[in-house]
Amino acid sequence: MPKSSPSQSAEDYLERIHELIERKGYARTVDIATSLRVRQASVTAMVQKLGDAGYLNYTKYRGLVLTEKGLEVALKIQNRHATLSRFFSLFGLDPETQHQDIEGIEHHLSPETVQVLSDLTEFFEKNPETLKAFRQSRRRSRK
Repeated sequence: MPKSSPSQSAEDYLERIHELIERKGYARTVDIATSLRVRQASVTAMVQKLGDAGYLNYTKYRGLVLTEKGLEVALKIQNRHATLSRFFSLFGLDPETQHQDIEGIEHHLSPETVQVLSDLTEFFEKNPETLKAFRQSRRRSRK
């Protein structure tokens, strides 16, 4: 795993570790395994890789702490996820569809594309009549 850019899987782990720390105050390998629905041995291996790459500090049988580098990645992933969720919510997609779609595409979007989606979301939020017109146009075109 290159030190400058974590893999998709590593990003998922960093995001989940950060979420657990925010929610519970700590993240243990067992919590990560349960949360990601993977074997604890897989989590241990990834945690060791993330530690070696400088994304977190790990002490066996204790919790994990994200380094500044790890927190930066986790926050970037969390922000990307939130942007996509806000964007898809504008169009009335149900939460489960959103979740599946976001998980499927979030690692494949460039920062530039995420920024465009963020700007478009903000545009629609500030221009609800335009959003309403778009939604009506979609309904008419599907009939």
